[in-house]
Amino acid sequence: MAWYIVFVLTTCVHEAGHAYAAKKLGDPTAYHGGQLTLDPVPHILRSPFGMVIVPIVTFALNGWMMGWASVPYDPYWAERYPRRAVWMSLAGPGANLIIVLITGIIIRIGIWAGFFIAPDSITFSTVVATESAGLLKGVAVMLSICFSLNVLLMIFNLLPFPPLDGTALVEFFVSPQAAAKYRQFCMMPGMMVFGIFIAWNVFDYLYPSIHLLSINLLYPGMGYH
Repeated sequence: MAWYIVFVLTTCVHEAGHAYAAKKLGDPTAYHGGQLTLDPVPHILRSPFGMVIVPIVTFALNGWMMGWASVPYDPYWAERYPRRAVWMSLAGPGANLIIVLITGIIIRIGIWAGFFIAPDSITFSTVVATESAGLLKGVAVMLSICFSLNVLLMIFNLLPFPPLDGTALVEFFVSPQAAAKYRQFCMMPGMMVFGIFIAWNVFDYLYPSIHLLSINLLYPGMGYH
C-alpha cells in the first residue's frame, strides 16, 4: 500500500508539472483536459493500464513498481514553439527533483528532532530509519520510497531516448528545422519500444551510482557505499 500511494502521488505531481508548464507557456490542452491536478482520478482515467495494472503486476512480480501516465498537448504548439515544448517536457523531471529536495529536508528535520535515524545500510525503501515501531516506522518507509522513487523517475525520464522526457533535450542544441525532423523520427512506429529498451538497459548501470550519490548528499560524511 505504501508503494502504491507514493507511486500515484509522485506520478500525479510529475504529470501536473508538465500540464502547469504547458499552460504557462501557452498550451492549455492538458489544463482543459483536467490533468493540471494532483487528484489521481483524471490521471488514472487517462492511463488506467500504466497507473493501475502495470504497477500492481510489477510489484507482485518484482517487489517494486513501474508504470506511467501522460498529459495531452498540442503538437502544432510544440512545432511553433519548440523551446517552450522542451521546457514543458523537462517540467516533469523538475517536479520529481522538487519532491526529492522536500523529502530530504523532511528527513533531515526528522533526524534533528530525534524522530528518525540514519540507517546502518541503505536500500531503496530504507533511506531513513527509526528506533521505534508503529506510525513512525511507517512514515520512515514512505519517506524512503518517496526519496528513492523520485530520484529514479527524475533520472530515468531525463535519458534522451523516446518516449522519455529527456528526448527533448536534443532540441536545445539543434535548429528548429532539425528539431522538427528529430521529433518526427522519434514518433516513428517502434521507436518508443526501442527507446524504452535502450533506456532501461542504460539505466541499470546509471541508477545505483546516482542513488548512492544522492544518499551521500543527504548524509554528508557518512560514507555509504
